[in-house]
Amino acid sequence: MPSTPPTPYVTNVTPDTTDTFLEPRRGNCPWCGSVRLRTRLRASDPLRHRPGIYCLDACADCGHVFQNPRLTAEGFAFFHRDFYERQLEELTARIVPARTLRRRHRTAAYRLSALPEPESWLDVGTGHAHFPAAAKEFFPYTSFDGLDPTDRVEQARREGRIEEAHRGHLTTPGMTARLRARYDVVSMFHQLQHAPDPRAELRAALAALRPGGHLIVELPDPACGLATLLGRWWLPHGQPRHLHLPPRANLRAELESLGCTVLVTDRRDPHLPYDLSAAVALAVAHVHPLLREAATPVQALAAAVDRSLAPLLRRTPLSNAYRVVARKDRRLATPPAQPRSTSA
Repeated sequence: MPSTPPTPYVTNVTPDTTDTFLEPRRGNCPWCGSVRLRTRLRASDPLRHRPGIYCLDACADCGHVFQNPRLTAEGFAFFHRDFYERQLEELTARIVPARTLRRRHRTAAYRLSALPEPESWLDVGTGHAHFPAAAKEFFPYTSFDGLDPTDRVEQARREGRIEEAHRGHLTTPGMTARLRARYDVVSMFHQLQHAPDPRAELRAALAALRPGGHLIVELPDPACGLATLLGRWWLPHGQPRHLHLPPRANLRAELESLGCTVLVTDRRDPHLPYDLSAAVALAVAHVHPLLREAATPVQALAAAVDRSLAPLLRRTPLSNAYRVVARKDRRLATPPAQPRSTSA
């Protein structure tokens, strides 16, 4: 079955109902084909409170978590409008201060400095290219490029944080040919969960790598214990924007099937200490401003608890993210047969 075509982030569609934005519900897992599905979560849009309820199902056999029914191409574009991205950035700024994000980018770059010095690096979903800016401290001779579907990537190029700006997705028609075998490193920090077809996204990322190059993928961990505890208020559930949350074992097996050697699987460094404070922020995002103001001390306390517990949570099943570093050792394998495709 063909993959869903990539879609732009801006559309003029204004729906009367979100039902028109949903594909038919599927009865099997898009990763392994199992029919043993259970409903993990039903939630509305926590950021803008648009009408509609979105469902995340989990596969009882492989653990893959996915939106079911999934957004259509038009729905995907609608919920990724630039103004929606700006609101998400504003919310994130309240939950994770800029200095915390800078420290996170710098720590990730430091950990990755164990890689051989790359000549060229593509950061996928780079946004304002804050990660490449931080990584230049540890990779001073590396040329950093950025890929993003918004005009933020072009602004980042103008401001000197990256050298080349590519506007679109890895699976945008023509992008694979344009980027083929150009890079020694491709990084995807919290991007794969947005992809309608994660397998197609991984193949496109590997196609951009030279033989021996490294792919870095960082994702929310659906096995995080706080995901169950917080439910709809766990920020990485991200409805309706997050379409797939593959567990570590699935991602590792997929990369190995595509001719990669997995070098690192890390759940410590990628953990972001924001689970409780983000839950409070989401819960009060659309209440009266006076109530939001009253909740400020609660959010401050939650943020303090997040930071205090972070050293412990990083070493437990409560870590909220993971990172995989894989080396491309051979040409891409033939795409696996159905029903493993993630297309609906």
